Amino acid sequence: MTWVSVAAVYFILWWIVLFATLPFGLKTQDEEDGVTLGTVSSAPRGPHMLRAVVRTTIVSAIILGVFYLLTRGLGLSLDDIPRIAPDFRSDVTSST
Repeated sequence: MTWVSVAAVYFILWWIVLFATLPFGLKTQDEEDGVTLGTVSSAPRGPHMLRAVVRTTIVSAIILGVFYLLTRGLGLSLDDIPRIAPDFRSDVTSST
């Protein structure tokens, strides 16, 4: 993989991890017993984007590091994943 493709994979992975981890640690205004007038009670209590960005960056770097270790360090590829689904190909030809 070139550095451009690693950066592209990291960019896509970062966004996926962001939306997967965004609700973690989120407290609503109703849980904090402090609903601001004019907002719904299920709205977040305060901004937590900095924590979400830092958490996303760390998790994405760990995932990409594990992927890099498995592919470059150990030489594994998608062909090394055991076959989970049964093989439906048949050598028997049907006669019509």
